[in-house]
Amino acid sequence: MTSTAVRPADQTEAPLVLTTDSPRTLGFLDQFTLWGNFGISLFGPVTGALVAAYTGSLAQGLLAVVVGCGIGALVLGGAAVFGSQTGAPAMASLRGLFGRRGSIAPTVLNIAQNVGWATMEIIVIAQAAVAVTSERWRWLFVLVAGVIATAMAVRPLGSVKVLRKFMVWLVLIASVYLFVQVLSKPVHDLPQDSVFGFWPAVDLAAAGVVSFAPLAADYTRHSRTNKAAFGGSALGYGLAAIAYYALGVFAVATLQTNSEDVITALVTLPAGAIALLVLLVDEVDEAYANVYSTTMATHNLIGHVDRRWISVGIGVVATAIALLVDLGNYTEFLYLIGSVFIPLFAVAIADFFVVSKMNWDVSGTARFRWQPAVAWLIGFVSYQLVNPGTVSGWSPFWTEVQQRLFNDQPVPSWLGATYTSIVVSMLAAVVLGRIGRRRWTTDPE
Repeated sequence: MTSTAVRPADQTEAPLVLTTDSPRTLGFLDQFTLWGNFGISLFGPVTGALVAAYTGSLAQGLLAVVVGCGIGALVLGGAAVFGSQTGAPAMASLRGLFGRRGSIAPTVLNIAQNVGWATMEIIVIAQAAVAVTSERWRWLFVLVAGVIATAMAVRPLGSVKVLRKFMVWLVLIASVYLFVQVLSKPVHDLPQDSVFGFWPAVDLAAAGVVSFAPLAADYTRHSRTNKAAFGGSALGYGLAAIAYYALGVFAVATLQTNSEDVITALVTLPAGAIALLVLLVDEVDEAYANVYSTTMATHNLIGHVDRRWISVGIGVVATAIALLVDLGNYTEFLYLIGSVFIPLFAVAIADFFVVSKMNWDVSGTARFRWQPAVAWLIGFVSYQLVNPGTVSGWSPFWTEVQQRLFNDQPVPSWLGATYTSIVVSMLAAVVLGRIGRRRWTTDPE
């Protein structure tokens, strides 16, 4: 490993520039509560309601949630170790995979998706607040959410401590209350008009969790140990995501709602507005995470600029976009993120633990490695071939290739895009990586 660190840091806060060493102040409990808070999101019931619609079955919906979130949590935990081992933020740690210049491509993609997620989080906060109050105050809720998220991103480690000491208990109480209310209602048959199958539902659940893998090392670079980084992130986020996705599945079955109206249905429960207000406040940490991680990704491109100014700029952009647009159907967005980052981090995990033996060069002079790049492409293509999605201008091409590959027969029901791309990506990374290492050792420069 070659570290990016050259100067000591203030041990109470995150470093301001990329070349400053990161303080190791976070233990398992710090990270478990941090990732648990990240996993508790208003997007959880929305995603769970979509999973319920995709399966058309309460039992299959809950199983899809457990399987999808479990797969995603393992990927998230593996990505978390990158930060604790190298001391580098997420996109800078990928220099060990693709080299300094090669890491620019995933960095740009990560910046784009994080700005989008920060915007969407601010929008969903405002919409949930509007459901409790009035539409005319939407602009105010957007501004307040944007300002708080940006302020938290300016002082990230201080924000972690606040989340652990205070918000986790309020959120736990509100969550238990919502579950009791939802589960006290009679169960109804789920609608059958949007059923796509079990494995597409698993893909959806996994994509929501894996969307945090590109953020993981931004926080776990401050972890005291690799075990605390892996366990805190995988267990914290995985368990919280399972719970809140399951809440959405149960809400569809008992409240007879759908993904578009599930938040409103929860608000109309007795004292549901109070519980949702607590979750509304907690939701700001999701926006903060995306603003801060966009900052860390930007640091991989311009590491000498004070991160606080970058965070302020990103917060302003996300808030401004949130003022101008409304929340649409984000299912396609989740799938597109999954198709890019699921194989990317599968390749990264295989290379980091198996090929490179946890010894990545994350310095500014790290050289490009073609083997992981090819493995990433192979994994991405395999995801698209199994699940082309429904993105206009993109999916028709992959659907046509899929039809030719399977002779116009439907894709086997047991073939899921998530685990297929993970297996294919990891195998490609290990095989190509070992070929590259063999050539390097037998024919050194």
